[in-house]
This record gives sequence, C-alpha cells and structure tokens, in this order.
Amino acid sequence: MSRIGYTREKLNNDASPAPHRGMAQAALHKIESNGRFIKVMAALMNLCQDNVEGGRLQIQGTDLTKDGHKVFLSGANLAWFTREISVTTSTSKSEVGWRGISESCTKPEETHNPPTLPVSYTDFVLLLGLWLHIEGETTPKFDSDGYVTGLDNGGTLVGDLKEMLTYAAQHDVIVFITLWKGAISQCKHYRLNGLSRDTAKLQSYIDHALVPMVKELKDLPGLGGWDLMNEPEGELIPRTHNYDPCFDTSGLSGPGWAGTLYSYQEILRFLNWQAAAIKDVDPHAMVSVGAWNARSDTDQFGNHNHFTDECLIKAGGRRQGTMSFYQFHSYAWHGRFDSTSPFKHSANEYRLDKPIEIGAFRQRGSEGMTIRQMFEHAYSSYAGAWSWQANEDS
Repeated sequence: MSRIGYTREKLNNDASPAPHRGMAQAALHKIESNGRFIKVMAALMNLCQDNVEGGRLQIQGTDLTKDGHKVFLSGANLAWFTREISVTTSTSKSEVGWRGISESCTKPEETHNPPTLPVSYTDFVLLLGLWLHIEGETTPKFDSDGYVTGLDNGGTLVGDLKEMLTYAAQHDVIVFITLWKGAISQCKHYRLNGLSRDTAKLQSYIDHALVPMVKELKDLPGLGGWDLMNEPEGELIPRTHNYDPCFDTSGLSGPGWAGTLYSYQEILRFLNWQAAAIKDVDPHAMVSVGAWNARSDTDQFGNHNHFTDECLIKAGGRRQGTMSFYQFHSYAWHGRFDSTSPFKHSANEYRLDKPIEIGAFRQRGSEGMTIRQMFEHAYSSYAGAWSWQANEDS
C-alpha cells in the first residue's frame, strides 16, 4: 500500500485564489467530483513551487510538523487492483513505470483494471499504486524453511522504490509504505504466520530485508515513513482474558474476521521489533500501524489502548519499537458509526499524547456524510485523513 497526501498549510487562507488554496482542497475537490485519487501521505508545504526536500516530518505534542509548520496529511488509500501491481507515475511529458511490487494471489473478485487517479495541481497528474509484502506473496524472499534471505528474488525492488520516491519528491509528494496486512488470510499467509510466531524468522526478515531497505531509502526526501501493518486485529484472537490489560481481549468483540490466529502479545512483538529496527537505522523515521478501530487505540469510552509505548515495549522488549503517531480506521456498520468513531468525536476526546490520523474511511461507509464532509471533520482537529480507497468511486 502506498499513501499520498497534502499539507494543511494555506488551506486556511480564505483569501487565496481558488486554485491556490492548498493541495488538501484540490484533493477534496477531486475526491468529491471523481471519487478516485491516491493515498500516499504527503506534505506539500507551499504549493508546487516548493520542494519536499526541506525538512522531515516531526512530532510536536499532538501535532505533526514540517519545517516548523503544523501540517495536515490528506490523501487516500490505493490498495489491490491486479495480481502483479504496476506502479506507474505519469505526467503529460513523461512516463515512468515500476513493476513487480505486490501480491500474487489476489482473489479474482478483488482484481480490477489499473485505475487512472488524477490529482489536479498545476500541470501534473500523479498515478501510483503499491502494496509491499502483504502476507509475503512475492516479497520478501523466503527459503524453504520460512526464513527470509533477501528483499526480493530479482534484486530490483530497492531500485524500483528509489525511482518512485525520487519522482514523488520532484512533485512535492512524500510516500508512506505499508509493509504487511492483517485484514486478510490467503494462500501465502503461512509466510507471515512464521514471522509472527517465530522470533528467529522475524529477525531474519529484519536482518536481510527490512534493515537493508531502510538503509537504502532513509535519506530520500520522497519517503514519509513506514506503516507497519494494516489492521492487525483482523487476525487477533478476541475475548481472551489476560491479567495484563495490554494483552487482554476479553471485552473486545469484532477482531478476528480473517482468522483468530494471534494474541495481542504476538502482534505487538511483531510490530515492536520492526519499529525498533527501523529507528535503529533512521532515528527520525515516522512509524505507524493502522488499527482497525479507535477501540484499540484509546483508554477512553471503556477501552484500553493496546498500542501505547508501554504495551509495545512490554510485548517485544525493544525500547525504540514504538509508534510515532496513532492511526485508526472507521467505517459505519449497517449505516451507523460506532460510539468510538472519530466521526463522532474530536481528536482531544481520545486523550492521547501523540498525533492522530484517521487512516481509512469512505463515503459509502458513513452515516450519510459526503467525502468532503468527512475530510472537513478530520481537518477540524485531527493530524490527517486518508480515505479508502483510490480505485473505488467513493
């Protein structure tokens, strides 16, 4: 998965001419009128004349900042659309393609034609699609015993990613790369299962794939950060008592739709080790995980926050292995948001000590809100909003 977005800067400036009200408004217009555009999480600080090469994203309390300015990260998810995803970025003058980054066992009903995803801003149109490992279908490279021996079979993935990130930076876009997906369990899940349960196998991934990849990409201005896993609760074992509230799921219903496979301790260890490895190489890296629901990410409303620094370190033992910001998803069920949905609350009501991103939502999964209304609600108090998904109409 890849994520694209735009900064908050100048969105507030009502005096600016309509075409220059910031990329977030351009994105809102395109989402509303076309329903298709991209998630790459992005900070476009001062319109197209400025370059993303200034400073990196930073955390200041519950805000994300860049070059000293508070920013709002706005965009959309681009998920699966073909068995072998081709990541293509194009302009009216040139076209550069990236191939072979992706999943290989997508179900037929999940396969679509590659979409055209216009983001209107001066004279360029940017198209990008990317899932990285998912469940380990095509990357990283595994041996017959389930240990990781490299990043990919052909040795071309790093070069592809560098090319993509360089191109993104030239257009003032930064990219978040999602490594794994917990919301599905398909033909190659046994590979991800090995990494989740066996720490020796997980360490082999860190040593032979993750760390080399981070070393190669960390200094590229087009890289925004790392989204470690999409909805790990899809494979969480619910309603299981543990004396430690970090790992207790006895009061948690909803997770496990893709299989009741892992305890919270196993999931948090999996995340903790990878986050620590990334930060050991790149101490200023942004790292997140896309929680299925706000219920996993707050102590408010009768819930427990399982993704705190304390819980992650307790599970994995690596002090660097924490999240830079909180990110949770929200969809209506039978036409209604649940009581913890970010579309029912402002960000400060969760009483969290880090920025909050609404990491997945869509117009068709709302209580009748338009996509513009959803982005505007997010903009009023959250640090960012990334809709789902770019290759759907809404």
